[in-house]
Amino acid sequence: MEKRSQWGTRIGFLLAAIGSAIGLGNIWRFPATAFENGGGAFFVPYLFALLTAGIPLLIMEYTIGHKYRSSSPRGFSKISKGMEWIGWWQVLISFVISTYYPIVISWAIMYAYFSFGTKWGESATDFFVGDFLTLSEPGVFGSIVPSVLIPLLFVWAFVFFFLGRGVKKGIELANRIFIPLLFVVFLIIVIRAVTLPGAFEGLDAFFKPDWSRIADGDVWVAAYGQIFFSLSIAFAIMITYSSYLPKKSDITNNAFITGFANSSFELLAGIGVFAVLGFMAFKSNVPVNDDLVEGGVGLAFMVFPEIISQMPAASFFGFLFFASLVLAGLSSMISISETYIAALQEKFSVSRKVAVTIGGGLAFLASLLYVNQGGLFLLDTVDHFINNYGVALAGLFEVVAIAWFARHLKDLQTHADSVSDIKLGKWWRVSLSVITPIVLGYMMLENLRTELTRPYEDYPIEFLFTYGWVVAIGAMFIGALISTKKWPSKDNHS
Repeated sequence: MEKRSQWGTRIGFLLAAIGSAIGLGNIWRFPATAFENGGGAFFVPYLFALLTAGIPLLIMEYTIGHKYRSSSPRGFSKISKGMEWIGWWQVLISFVISTYYPIVISWAIMYAYFSFGTKWGESATDFFVGDFLTLSEPGVFGSIVPSVLIPLLFVWAFVFFFLGRGVKKGIELANRIFIPLLFVVFLIIVIRAVTLPGAFEGLDAFFKPDWSRIADGDVWVAAYGQIFFSLSIAFAIMITYSSYLPKKSDITNNAFITGFANSSFELLAGIGVFAVLGFMAFKSNVPVNDDLVEGGVGLAFMVFPEIISQMPAASFFGFLFFASLVLAGLSSMISISETYIAALQEKFSVSRKVAVTIGGGLAFLASLLYVNQGGLFLLDTVDHFINNYGVALAGLFEVVAIAWFARHLKDLQTHADSVSDIKLGKWWRVSLSVITPIVLGYMMLENLRTELTRPYEDYPIEFLFTYGWVVAIGAMFIGALISTKKWPSKDNHS
């Protein structure tokens, strides 16, 4: 039996875990979510969610990985044989995400290039959907877009290179370079942003608390949703990463550091984004309101380029902004892919190179489905369904299975306490067995209610069924199918 790979240093693990948590969502999801849910008042439910769901779940996943020293499916099977399929379900969710995540990184690479001379011209929105993506209708895929395909090949070459080099020489090395670089680049952007005229009006809109929203249940659900989706929980990532930790590792401390580092970056992103939005409002002589604030792809590729065009040294700061998106995306992309590499190695007793070739190769081929004129609609649909009915639901199943059915929280607590300075109290078990299942369950019901009221983004029903529901439910079924295969008697952990 070959020795399991290990992180070279504790900081190497922490940078990889933080790099996984800090992704594109921190930059384009958090600022809009906070603004729409009470501004400064949102930080109260956000902090509560971090301490009652985010960090407790991180501790649980770190402990599973560290205790059982296995990929997510193997870790779950060691807790209870009937739970292995949950691990495979999470691995397949990560696989699906790894098919479209590099597309957004490819867009960011092109926009870093477009920044020189602000090539998007007068209307950044028209340029993005017209000149760049040559967008068709939902369900009409059209022809391949070369300006997306070419950077995509570079993204995959990068991912294959670092994954192929293994945990210490590949993943750890990549994050040691990218995460400090990301913080430096983003800090430069934020410092410049807060010195722009109108920046403080933007920050005032972001931080000004609307205390009347605190009693709104939707605000609390939004806070839990933000924490849940931004910390890489229930993707099988944190279980996989912590399985490479040395036996003497302070699990609880690592979880607190990861959680607060992620939240600090979200706050930094919020300051940067709203300082820039304040500048745009100042230039246009309008207030910072809902019409101006947009999250997601629209913020990054339509709103921001327009603002960058009006900034002094536009090309330089445009390049820095899109470079930060590339750095955040690549570190997350590596972590997402590592989940199925590790699981394939263990389940089918193959070498790392074979697992990278098969797993990464399949994900690469699937990612080609998004490089056409209808790719944006496909990406938007798959992302919506795999997050809302994949990640959130898998998280609910995970926590209910471990807390209620396997009744395994005390065992995990004993293990975490045996290696950690901070001892877990009753808050940890109550958070995972009561608070988290209730919130995630409510989130699922609300999502379904919204889904059944009107079609997502008013896309055609057949399109949503084929590329939304089938993908989300398919991940669960295929996960259950793979779990019927027996584990090899000798594990290969090369």
